[in-house]
Amino acid sequence: MSFTCVTVREIAEKLKQGGQIDLIDVRTPREYEAVHATGARLFPLNSLNASSVMAVHNGRNADPLYILCKSGARARQAARKFIEAGYPNIVVIDGGTVEWEKAGLPIERGRRAMPVDCQARIVMGSMVLLGIVLGFALHPLFTLISGFVGCGLIMAGITDNCPLANMIAVMPWNRSASSGASCCVRR
Repeated sequence: MSFTCVTVREIAEKLKQGGQIDLIDVRTPREYEAVHATGARLFPLNSLNASSVMAVHNGRNADPLYILCKSGARARQAARKFIEAGYPNIVVIDGGTVEWEKAGLPIERGRRAMPVDCQARIVMGSMVLLGIVLGFALHPLFTLISGFVGCGLIMAGITDNCPLANMIAVMPWNRSASSGASCCVRR
């Protein structure tokens, strides 16, 4: 069993023809608060429970559930969770909110937030730099820090899952001021 992927252009055409879509956003509450597709409901990937989402979806397995994130990677992870939970009609929107906004589809803006992937790159880059500096200044074995980060990046690329980004996503500064640790925000 697998999920379907569609482009933002296909979604725009469907909406233009009067179609409706049940849309969920799997980014962090802060990212959602900064900008999200109008009508999208928030179910953060790090706390996503496919069964509870489908209960809100009224268990309508026949109607597609459209998933988006910033660009598509987290939406694919969420889609796999739905498929594993037995919900077959899942559609991932390629390009996520980035392409949604570029296409001129309706969005809602709030307070700007730094995306989790940018935060993860800052942390990883800092760790690589720290390993190099300590390796030159104190002992060559400190360069293993850089090697460890490199291995983590390779595994994140292969598995399409970054444990560091997942950890950063649950940090207090990435929680929405209005929703706290809420798992669902409706607008």
